[in-house]
Amino acid sequence: EKQDDWVKITSSDGYSFLVKRSVASISGTLKNMLSEDSSFREAIANTCPISERAAVVEKVCEYMSFKACHDGLGSKEGVDVNEFTERIPPEVALELCVTSLSVPL
Repeated sequence: EKQDDWVKITSSDGYSFLVKRSVASISGTLKNMLSEDSSFREAIANTCPISERAAVVEKVCEYMSFKACHDGLGSKEGVDVNEFTERIPPEVALELCVTSLSVPL
């Protein structure tokens, strides 16, 4: 099944991160870029560039994985958000906020 495929997300400083397509599809922007119905080069190559440094792209990938893992849980009260936010270094926080505007999650 296509949702189990792996896709590559690349940073502006040359690092690559492999995530499942279903995880990348958490972001509407990445989902559209990877759509089989499009002729975007990202869809053809299964690679999405994000114009941010690796430390930021890594946190974006972590967040998408966190969200994919916890989305199916019925009550949001059972999800400890601090489990994710504690892993965000202060020096990355602002860049991550700016990135979330360009790659809506």
